[in-house]
Amino acid sequence: MEIGEATSVPVKGTIRARDAVRRVSPMLRRYSARALDLILPPQCPITGERVASPGQLSVSGWSRLNFIDDPACARCGAPFAHENGEGAECAACIAEPPSFDRARAAVIYDDASHKLIVGFKHSDRTDLIALFATWLARAGAPFLREGTILVPTPLHARRLLSRRYNQAALLANALGRAKGAPVVNVLRRTRQTPPQQSLSAAARQRNVAGAFDIRPELACDIADAHIVLIDDVLTTGATLSACARVLKKGGAASVDALVLARVMRSGEAI
Repeated sequence: MEIGEATSVPVKGTIRARDAVRRVSPMLRRYSARALDLILPPQCPITGERVASPGQLSVSGWSRLNFIDDPACARCGAPFAHENGEGAECAACIAEPPSFDRARAAVIYDDASHKLIVGFKHSDRTDLIALFATWLARAGAPFLREGTILVPTPLHARRLLSRRYNQAALLANALGRAKGAPVVNVLRRTRQTPPQQSLSAAARQRNVAGAFDIRPELACDIADAHIVLIDDVLTTGATLSACARVLKKGGAASVDALVLARVMRSGEAI
């Protein structure tokens, strides 16, 4: 037997074995998923009702969400109770304009959306990403255009290590795949800031002041670009404004913001 013939047998056998594994693996995944669904049936993350597959909402779960539509503030996207004319801004934006050009959110941050976002952010409910990406695409339709660059708000390295993933980056990547938009992780958080939940608006601004900068090796990617910042929740806009200032200083032509949910301030109408 020639050397070439002798060595070809295990190589061909290996290739056939790998092909068999490739064919079997999807089947095993499907059966494993079905077995898991029988043991732990997928539930709606809002109501706890049984649903067909993970990442889906029940009919009553959908009914509890408050999606944001026009009319809304032309700047921050806060919903208006009545039509105020094209380009109308809310009192908060007039009094203290944010550093981003425009912001839009998919839903109101309330009990229903809180369950979704907290599950996604802290309980590994990454099966919700595809659903969230469709919401973001709908809410961001006014400014998701050709040439747009998506930039997720960053986590500090220590927080990323403890959480294991940046929810904003997962959202940006999912939206980028859906819309064919590039995602550039050009921002970095230079210091770890305390959680903002219990802070006032002024304290939030102080908390994130100087907390972000541009990765020098990626600065050229955003020069004269239209940026859409991606995050999960807009409360006062302090974090998004801090990021927008850094991006504009770094050469971005415009910066909009797109989030899953926004907290309603006192006096704002749903």
